[in-house]
Amino acid sequence: ARFVRQREADRSAVAEDYVELIADLLREEGEARAVDLARRMGVSQATVTVTVGRLQRDGLVDTKPYRGLFLTEKGQALAETARRRHDLVVRFLLAIGLDAETAEADAEGIEHHVSDKALAAFARFLAAQERPR
Repeated sequence: ARFVRQREADRSAVAEDYVELIADLLREEGEARAVDLARRMGVSQATVTVTVGRLQRDGLVDTKPYRGLFLTEKGQALAETARRRHDLVVRFLLAIGLDAETAEADAEGIEHHVSDKALAAFARFLAAQERPR
């Protein structure tokens, strides 16, 4: 069961990374193209094509001929959840003393595999740190 959960977490991590990057590209550049995803993720365009196909089947991404990639409502919601989780993990890692570069790098792995209980504990810790004493 542990291995099944790990494989599912890995698949979810890929989907979250893709929708988060698509959202970033749309916000920053006004469009998200497969070539941009491949370049930023360091993978081949063939890998992007296969993954985007899976994201389309899962109802997260739409494509339009000659216009690139777009997030569905479901995809946008997943991107926002992934971004909030990433930001929370980064803030937590910074609060416990990591430098910004390490916190960002480590958050990329942690954010996909941390439990909701741990995220809630991170949020409580940060809230306690922010309270005036």
